[in-house]
Amino acid sequence: MRDSLDKLEATIRERRAADPDTSYVAKLTAKGRAKIAQKLGEEAVETVIAAMADDRAGVVSESADLLFHLTVLLADMGLSLDDVCAELNRREGVSGLTEKAARPKE
Repeated sequence: MRDSLDKLEATIRERRAADPDTSYVAKLTAKGRAKIAQKLGEEAVETVIAAMADDRAGVVSESADLLFHLTVLLADMGLSLDDVCAELNRREGVSGLTEKAARPKE
């Protein structure tokens, strides 16, 4: 799985500087971070809707869209999937309840 995500991340980073008339990634990047975040949110909602409908194929398809748009957002922020993996590794072996309780209160 990581090979697929690494390829996706490399493609997104390459296409960010492409011609927006020929690349969806470049077009989305040109619209700015707020638009990228909006698209990520839309894909998250569509994933939830598919899950609530018990639509397994839909969840797979929407999850792919969700991961794609998350990777575009990470690239826009100068972050990578490695940054996310490092955080997951940091949390490994820690109860989710314990980890959440240790977060700063908002």
